Amino acid sequence: MFNKLRNRFLLMNMVIISVLMLAAFATIYTITYQNVRNDIAMELHRVADTYRKANGAPGRPRQGGDIPPQQAASREPGPPDRSVSFALQTDEQWNIVKTNSRFDMDSEFYALAVKKAAASPSEFGQVTLDGTRWAYNVQHNPQGYTLVYLDVTAQRKILLNLVYTFSAVGIVMLGLIYLTSRYFANRSIAPVKEAFDKQKRFIADASHELKTPLAVINTNADVLLANGEDTIREQSKWLHHIKSETERMKTLTNDLLYLTEMVDARTRIIRVPFDLSEAVESVILTMEAVIYEKDLVLDYDIEPGLIATGNSEQLKQVVMILLDNAVKYTNPKGSINLSLKKKQSHISLSATNTGEGIPPEHLDKIFDRFYRVDPSRSRKRGGYGLGLAIAKSIVEQHRGRIYAKSVPNETTTFYVQLPLTAGK
Repeated sequence: MFNKLRNRFLLMNMVIISVLMLAAFATIYTITYQNVRNDIAMELHRVADTYRKANGAPGRPRQGGDIPPQQAASREPGPPDRSVSFALQTDEQWNIVKTNSRFDMDSEFYALAVKKAAASPSEFGQVTLDGTRWAYNVQHNPQGYTLVYLDVTAQRKILLNLVYTFSAVGIVMLGLIYLTSRYFANRSIAPVKEAFDKQKRFIADASHELKTPLAVINTNADVLLANGEDTIREQSKWLHHIKSETERMKTLTNDLLYLTEMVDARTRIIRVPFDLSEAVESVILTMEAVIYEKDLVLDYDIEPGLIATGNSEQLKQVVMILLDNAVKYTNPKGSINLSLKKKQSHISLSATNTGEGIPPEHLDKIFDRFYRVDPSRSRKRGGYGLGLAIAKSIVEQHRGRIYAKSVPNETTTFYVQLPLTAGK
């Protein structure tokens, strides 16, 4: 699916760029062609005027009668040396009666030039003679026609070279654009693919998490139905199992609903200044009994009077999640350290626990929904893999940052950074 999406993006991009390049090249070529054509026309008319001035009245016979065509060649002054040109004088039947050229050309060449010009007489035309491109001008006079020819092969080569250059540049540019577009297409699709994969994984994990308690509830319900003669007290064991799994499902669905609502709650949250130090201390008092019951050591260093702006209950929930996570994964007789300090322009909260730690390759993923470093051990500890995802959503909602650092088999530390004026 994503390959098709990428290929469609590439195709659309290449078509659009190709059309734009073609339009740009066509415009440049058209402008250049018109300029070259105008320059040739001006040069041709200038050369024709030069020949007419040099010959006086074109076509007028010299004293002594008409000159036979085979003796008509003359070497009268012509145009400047920088132009390759010649002039021909013909009668009404297009028979050559006079030539004016600085170059030795045979009579067949002149006859072919007259024949092609006679086929399309105009003030400005072009023909190819012996591989050379000539522009010609035909003027009618009482004695016949005056034809002036100008070599424009160089100008034609300029236009051909321009076409070849455009073609080469176009091919190279399309190749570079294809590679560049492919690179950026892959980068553009990567977040979409990642989001799609996360959604699929989320649905699969949620279905799996719900499947387990549903299976337990269904099994215990079957046991109850199979022993319909027993009293409720005799069936209390199965009822307690059903109750316990129902509570698990309730917790899971509430967490999922909370995460879903967090996306839209950013604009609706009520933000007020509150004493974050007192909020963190209240959570510590709540968790102290659990921590000491597990025979763990708790140390904390709370800087008093730190004021943050936001939702105090949500930030309490973040602290609760971090402490609960630390209790679950601290090794026996291990220690937990909680710190809340002001550092420059933000408030820093850190929760450190001793234990197995988190491998480096998992540190960027532990805040994803349902993600577990060790799924089997996490389920035994009662986790769903949603706590850290909720904590991240809350912290980001308060325009803060949460991340983790860990030294395997030593310590794991979660850091939360909140602006002193969070939410403003």
